[in-house]
Amino acid sequence: QVQLVESGGGLVQPGGSLRLSCAASGSIFSINDMGWYRQAPGKQRELVAKISSGGSTNYADSVKGRFTISRDNPKNTVYLQMNSLKPDDTAVYYCSAEGRRGTWNLPFTSWGQGTQVTVSS
Repeated sequence: QVQLVESGGGLVQPGGSLRLSCAASGSIFSINDMGWYRQAPGKQRELVAKISSGGSTNYADSVKGRFTISRDNPKNTVYLQMNSLKPDDTAVYYCSAEGRRGTWNLPFTSWGQGTQVTVSS
C-alpha cells in the first residue's frame, strides 16, 4: 500500500497564494509521475499539473504562469505553489502518484484524500 497525505489548503483572497504539499509513504520502490488534480462542485476532476521523476512538467492552460509544481524525490513529496489565485481556482485538490511498490515491484496508482482550496473575498 502507498498512502498520500496532502496539506496546505485553506481560504485565501483573490490574488493571494497557497502552497500545497503531498507526501507519499509505504512500501515504495520508485515513483514515476506525481501530480495535482482538482474538482470543483458539479464539475469533473481535471489535471492541474504533473511532474515526472526527472522533473519534466505539464500544466493545464488555466494555471500556466501562476502555478508551479515541484518535487523532492528523496522525501517522496510533491508541492504545488499557487500564486495569483482566482475564484475559479476554488476546488478540492487531489494529489496522485504512480510507480512501483513492494517486494514484487508491482505497479501502483494512489490518490490523496483531497484538500479544499477556496478563493473568495
